[in-house]
Amino acid sequence: MTGPLLLTGANGHLGRLIIRTLAADADAAPVRALVRSERAAASLADLPAAERREVRIVDYADHASLAAAASGASAAIHLAGILKETRANRYQDAHERPAAALALACAEAGVARIVHTSIHGANAASTNGCLASRGRADEILLQGSVPATILRVPMVLGRGDAASAGLRREATGGRASLARGGATIEQPIAAADVVAALLAATRADMRGNAIHALGGPEALTHRELVARVAAILGCEVSFRTIPLFAVRTFAWLAETLSADPPLTRDMLGVLEQDDVIDPEPACAALGIALTPLDAALRAAFAEDAP
Repeated sequence: MTGPLLLTGANGHLGRLIIRTLAADADAAPVRALVRSERAAASLADLPAAERREVRIVDYADHASLAAAASGASAAIHLAGILKETRANRYQDAHERPAAALALACAEAGVARIVHTSIHGANAASTNGCLASRGRADEILLQGSVPATILRVPMVLGRGDAASAGLRREATGGRASLARGGATIEQPIAAADVVAALLAATRADMRGNAIHALGGPEALTHRELVARVAAILGCEVSFRTIPLFAVRTFAWLAETLSADPPLTRDMLGVLEQDDVIDPEPACAALGIALTPLDAALRAAFAEDAP
C-alpha cells in the first residue's frame, strides 16, 4: 500500500482499533480518518502516532467531499452502519447513501479497493429493514467500478464495545432476563480478528469482488455465552425467560412512543437470528487465525476479570 488508508467511521470501536494497530507498525500506511463531527474528531486525539494520522470531517453521503478525502488513498475501509433505526437516523442514510457516495468517490479518486463490514443475514430481499438495507449497501459496493470486499461479521467482542458491555450487564446483574431464554445461537469473534481481516483484505494482491463470512471458532447459545462471561468475571448468574412475543410487543410500543427507542423490531430480528457459519474459507482467503472464545472474552473484560 503506497497511499494512505481511507477509514470511515474512524471514531467507532473497530476504527479506533485499526488506528492503534497501524500505529504500532512503523511500516504501515498512514491513516486518513473520516468522521462526521468535531466531537468525533476530538475523540481520536488520545490515540498514538498522531503524526501518521489525518482526521477529516465529512458527510458520508456527499460524494464530492468523500472524493476529495479519497484523493491519493490506496484503499478504503468502510465501517459506517447502524443496527437501530430512529426517526432521526434512517437505515438508508446510514447504509445505502454512504455506500453509493463512497463507491463513486473512490472510483473518481482511483482507490484500488473498498473493504466494508456488513452483517450476517444481509440481503436486499429480507423482510427485516436492517438486513435489507445492509444487503442493498453491499450490492451497491459490489456493483461499483472499484473492487469491493464485503466482510460479514457476527457479534464482535472487544474491550469497551457495545456488545461486550451488554454481555457484562447480563452476566453481572445476578439474574439475566433473556428473550426465549437466550436460545439464539451466536458465533462471536474477537475484535482483533476482525481488524486483522479488514487490513488483510486491503492487500494489493487481492483481486476482484469478494464476500467473506467471518465468525469466531465456537457457536453457542446466548445463554451459554452469558454463563461463560459470568464465569470469567467470577459472578453467579441465573436466567429468566422472556417470551419473544412480549419482547416484540415492547419493541413495537417503543417505536410508537419514542423518537429514539431502546429497541426496535428490526433490531430485535437481527439480534435473534442464528449465526452459524464456517469461518475457515474466510480465514484461509485472508490469511488470519481466530482467537479462541475464552481468550477473546478475557481480552474484552480484562479490566473486570479477577
